[in-house]
Amino acid sequence: MEPLIQETIATRVQTVVTKIRSAEDKAGRPGGSVRLVAVTKTVIVDHVAEGVRAGLSILGENRVQEALSKIPAFSQASVQWHFIGHLQRRKVRSVIGVFDLIHSVHSLDLAHEIDRRAGEAGRRQNVLLKVNIGDEPTKTGFRADDVMRSLLSMVDLPHLCIKGLMTIPPPTADPDSARPYFRKLRELARQIVAFQIPSVSMEELSMGMSNDYEAAIEEGATLVRVGTALFGARHA
Repeated sequence: MEPLIQETIATRVQTVVTKIRSAEDKAGRPGGSVRLVAVTKTVIVDHVAEGVRAGLSILGENRVQEALSKIPAFSQASVQWHFIGHLQRRKVRSVIGVFDLIHSVHSLDLAHEIDRRAGEAGRRQNVLLKVNIGDEPTKTGFRADDVMRSLLSMVDLPHLCIKGLMTIPPPTADPDSARPYFRKLRELARQIVAFQIPSVSMEELSMGMSNDYEAAIEEGATLVRVGTALFGARHA
């Protein structure tokens, strides 16, 4: 890999981290309260490795097969893998025990399948519920007004550990236009906490990407999913 690419990726990592810390400070939040999930979809292993050397410690993948082909290359690295893409029920077995956190549980059927497969593997799987916060017909996820009912039906799933919520707001060129959606997710999490549902915590809010992660942090994100700002535009 050429030195120029190495320097560019390392510089981008440091720029994003600096912006995250600045956004934390602006919001009056403690430093380190937000974690960076580096989105490595279509990014070749050498470039991901450069990011890891520059300080990336959580890697997020959208596609199961692509992730499984990359993960062995980092067996000696101190990194976590998060699954952040659309997960099909038929591929659940492949992700159990591989990913520290699944961000994108979008239905009750998927939740039950994860619980079943985790049980077979003798594990508890950490997950986030994906909320279709903009109620967009083309997106998967729980409707905001249906999350509580769905959560109550998951309480008896012993191999599922619900850690919080995830969302992707409607696309916009202006990061500030996403703020109302981020606030809505934060408020939904607060409402859930007040109900004190067993085995459910709201410690994580996964929201914000390359174009709006600073606004998301100011509105309460604990995990931001950043790809383009770290590795450049995707080519596939």
